[in-house]
Amino acid sequence: MFNIMLIEDDTTLFHEIKERLSQWSYTVHGVNDFDQVIQEFSSLKPDLVIIDIQLPKFDGFHWCRMIRSHSNVPIIFLSSRDHPTDMVMSMQLGADDFIQKPFHFDVLIAKIQAVLRRVYNYNTEQQMAFKTWCGATVDFLKNTVTNNNGDIELTKNEMYILKFLIERKNTIVSREELIKSLWEDERFVSDNTLTVNVNRLRKKLEELGLGNYIETKVGQGYMAKEEKTV
Repeated sequence: MFNIMLIEDDTTLFHEIKERLSQWSYTVHGVNDFDQVIQEFSSLKPDLVIIDIQLPKFDGFHWCRMIRSHSNVPIIFLSSRDHPTDMVMSMQLGADDFIQKPFHFDVLIAKIQAVLRRVYNYNTEQQMAFKTWCGATVDFLKNTVTNNNGDIELTKNEMYILKFLIERKNTIVSREELIKSLWEDERFVSDNTLTVNVNRLRKKLEELGLGNYIETKVGQGYMAKEEKTV
């Protein structure tokens, strides 16, 4: 059974979502004090966070940033705002998905199931814990990449993308193939979401001098290059 933290100040919507998710055997917890969101998060240790953007005191972006400074727990945004920058901002802050209000509950359930299946099944797969790529050590269990320039921590999405690409190194992977593999049901994913995640991954890799090893092939997809040895 998964514990979900729902950060939503609309009490009617909160109870409606809680009731519907309980039918799928999810346990939903709300927020008692919107000044103490991060403290309640730390106490609860949820498996998934669903968060609205417009909240009392501080907006959802603020709390997403705070949660990301403590944890890589999957995060899904809910918002009635329809500006594209809201979705881009949420992805840049490390969210796993974005749902615009009003939404159909079947879509919400599908997205929750996809994120939980991807994150937690991925962690329990039998796999090699480490891989060497371009002189760096990629730790699939800790979601870190390390080389002589330092180390970076990736989100679950970013590590999945990197793993998928380096397993097919020097081969172009189409955007459609990557979307289908990462989110499993591409009907609920925008093309822009993938772009944001790849750009965020590349920016982090730049800290290690590896940003250029993830190439964008215009009109085709992405490719992870392998450093040539002499």
